[in-house]
Amino acid sequence: MAVATDNINTDIPFRAGNARLTNLSGRLLGAHVAHAGLIVLWAGAMTLFELNRFEPGRPMFGQGLILLPNLARLGIGVGAGGEVVDTYPYFAIGMVHLISSAFLGAGGIFHSLRGPAKLEDQFSFFGYRWNDTNKMTDILGIHLVLLGIGAFLLVAKAMFFGGLYDPAVHDVRLITNPTLNPATIFGYLFGTEGRFWIAGVDNLEDVIGGHIWVGAMLIGGGLWHIATKPLPWTKNLFVWSGEAYLSYSIGAVSLMAFVATLYVSVNTTVFPTEFFGPALGLKFDRFPVFFSPDGLVTNRVWLANAHFWLGFFFMQGHIFHALRAAGYSFKEGRVMEPTRGEASLS
Repeated sequence: MAVATDNINTDIPFRAGNARLTNLSGRLLGAHVAHAGLIVLWAGAMTLFELNRFEPGRPMFGQGLILLPNLARLGIGVGAGGEVVDTYPYFAIGMVHLISSAFLGAGGIFHSLRGPAKLEDQFSFFGYRWNDTNKMTDILGIHLVLLGIGAFLLVAKAMFFGGLYDPAVHDVRLITNPTLNPATIFGYLFGTEGRFWIAGVDNLEDVIGGHIWVGAMLIGGGLWHIATKPLPWTKNLFVWSGEAYLSYSIGAVSLMAFVATLYVSVNTTVFPTEFFGPALGLKFDRFPVFFSPDGLVTNRVWLANAHFWLGFFFMQGHIFHALRAAGYSFKEGRVMEPTRGEASLS
């Protein structure tokens, strides 16, 4: 791409990671698939590790666990009062993740070493160019549809496949009557419902109703992006380059980390006290610190603090890559070449 800033796509050392693969779509696919395999490997191995050291007679929030409490809040393996009644599902889930990671790892290795370096050379449907605005919005649409399907999978689990753990009744139950009233659902977003923005939701009917709305909007928006071309005014609003998309993505991850920080800190409906301990407060001791009022160092405490700092550092990455995408040179200390609008390939 014609961006004359710091040799973004040339002379990049191995330690620079995926930046070396900006114009090698096949190799970049391999890196992404391998990365997914590592994530799934971690999830499977960590689930089995936590299961191995889990003590059923002690509260989950005091055992240094993060994955088992998340499975428990989904109503998996628990019964009345949040008591773990069956650990086999945790073992099965861990093993499924380990097996899946092997397939993903094999796919990542294949696309990194043996597959076509550029997908567009052999598979026009899967190939892309960063400055192809139509293709980029197609890819965006596909991602939105997949996210929407994910939201509906939670809805299906809550309504038809076992239900969720509800701290209001201290048991697992099916959510048979989710809230669909838009005034209630969007009231959390606009501040007319709850105390803590969207983290103020205090019943599972609203939680699942919100996922129905979000899933429908994601799928609808995804199909719209797939079926249409970008409007003319959007082409000059954004920077259409690989580094720009990276900055947008990192910024979104940062936002989600901050939202997760708020949610895990104050919400005891989605994050029940049986599995995560009591809700947290916030104090400033040179840096923001989330703490448990009764002094317990629970998994809620370090989940909140970890998400906050991860969000903070992701935001720095977003700013760094956004500046580079905008044509700013850190060597020269100034914008070398404006890049807003559609770029041309070099």
